[in-house]
Amino acid sequence: MASQDWFDKDFYKVLGVSKDVTDAELKKVYRKLARKHHPDSNPGDAASEAKFKEISEAYSVLNDPEQRAEYDQMRAMGAGARFTAPGGGRAGGGFEDVFRGRGGGQQGGFEDMFSGLFGGGGFGQSGGGFRGFGGPTPGQDVTATTTIDFITAVQGDTVSLQTGDGRTIKVKIPAGVADGKKIRARGKGRPSPDGGTAGDLVLTVNVRKHPVFEREGNNLRVTVPVTFVEAALGATIEVPTLGGDPVKLRVAPGTPAGRILRVKGRGVTSGSATGDLLAIVQIAVPGHLSAEAAEALRAFEAVGPNENPRADLLARARG
Repeated sequence: MASQDWFDKDFYKVLGVSKDVTDAELKKVYRKLARKHHPDSNPGDAASEAKFKEISEAYSVLNDPEQRAEYDQMRAMGAGARFTAPGGGRAGGGFEDVFRGRGGGQQGGFEDMFSGLFGGGGFGQSGGGFRGFGGPTPGQDVTATTTIDFITAVQGDTVSLQTGDGRTIKVKIPAGVADGKKIRARGKGRPSPDGGTAGDLVLTVNVRKHPVFEREGNNLRVTVPVTFVEAALGATIEVPTLGGDPVKLRVAPGTPAGRILRVKGRGVTSGSATGDLLAIVQIAVPGHLSAEAAEALRAFEAVGPNENPRADLLARARG
């Protein structure tokens, strides 16, 4: 899972946490930052969008035990470390430990781009091997990017990538993969020139937004409109689920806008963890009223509770 870019990025600093942060603390900090910088909360703010992508990348690495261990090992070798080209020896001292004994490699800033990658992605070259102490040369790793639908990311699937030399590479996308996640496909990179092991394919997955659902960790969020009458008197409503039949939920009398109705186990399954479906209540206000309906509302106002819902807000604002 390791990436040369990791040498130049301090993911702990990005999230504002210490290197011994616990999983629970990490998740809490990430959720707070994600809510603050989410593009939906900052429309048109390029800086917030860039920050959201930065914290998402940091969380995707630190939240994965395997990637976090590799990242900590690489960072321990020293910021800015680079590996030398073939014939130039090896720098850093711990390259084989970091990449699990795959042998030495070249990690420059160049890219040997493939053309025609399915989904608009491109191949680059990294991790190319060199002959060390008479052993076979490992094949070069290649990088690629693909974009998948929201439901594919949640449920998992196998995608086909077309390379410029006519090869078709199939890569399994695990269920619950997050936007920006890197997947390593062993042995699907460049072949070895002298009979050694083939390189790996490191695939970055971009996930398209869904028109209804939004992912928050392993939970799925959906905004559900209810009428004023349903919210005031209570009702049983249907709520959509991702890839399944709608479920019925009870709206209690007096339900305010913003209340969350939870459906256990209908979120995202990632590994052994499964999230919930969170239905956020939104009061639907009619855009047009007939004369009879308007008169009925005025009659309700006359007999309804005589209270100002903003009274507490104004009092707290005055201090």
